[in-house]
Amino acid sequence: MNRQDAEKQLLEGIDTLAAVEHQRWAHWQRYMHNQGIKLEDGALLLPADLVKRWERQMDTPFEELSEDEKDSDRDQVRQYISVIACLLSNRRI
Repeated sequence: MNRQDAEKQLLEGIDTLAAVEHQRWAHWQRYMHNQGIKLEDGALLLPADLVKRWERQMDTPFEELSEDEKDSDRDQVRQYISVIACLLSNRRI
């Protein structure tokens, strides 16, 4: 399969990939919300140490992350692999 065909197959599966992304995002949001304190006005107060860690991670290129941090990113990407493989092989998901 050439690159153009692969891109076409992936574009046809955009909603399936978007559903995986939504599930991944929702999981992260639940985690974040569980780390914070919900205030009376509905705002979420996050602990300073977590904010500091996440800001450091956001500003760090993947190659410079710790192996544990890289593994966390790899785990997230693995959620896409089976969907992408199915789309590229023209199989039903």
